[in-house]
Amino acid sequence: MKVTVFGGSHPKEGSKAYAEAQELGKLLVQRGHVVLTGGYMGTMEAVSRGAAEAGGHVIGVTCEDIERWRTIGPNQWVQEEWRKKTLMDRLQGLIEGCDAALALPGGPGTLTEISLTWNLMIIGSLHRRPLILAGSGWQNVLDQFYQSFDEYVSATQRELVQFAPDIKSALELLDTK
Repeated sequence: MKVTVFGGSHPKEGSKAYAEAQELGKLLVQRGHVVLTGGYMGTMEAVSRGAAEAGGHVIGVTCEDIERWRTIGPNQWVQEEWRKKTLMDRLQGLIEGCDAALALPGGPGTLTEISLTWNLMIIGSLHRRPLILAGSGWQNVLDQFYQSFDEYVSATQRELVQFAPDIKSALELLDTK
């Protein structure tokens, strides 16, 4: 499978978040998956690095919009670049180009990626695929969302998102697909 990993750009080498993302990349490749990331720094770099160092194939989906905003190019572990013009095109590449998506902790960009993937599955524009959110943070955020907007989010919609306390549990959920 092609597995997209969403996650924040802030984790630095040597941090726990970076190490966990690097381990996830390695474990995905050991299961025979191709890894897609946003192609830049932080979680994207760590997952790409773990996958590449384990001998796997890494696709980085990059775009001109981000590179105008922040002068940066793809990380050194990206082996195949899917270069897009706009952020929206990049999101489309990350979401439509995968057979499954895993989300690690992140900020507004990661939340956007999760929400867009989820909404596209809800309306049937995207075939149903695993959308697995790793870490307690996403579970807390969506539990609060469900509680606050209960009547707006049906049980069928909620079933499209799975939660895992850590990357090993996320991989176990992915392995059942």
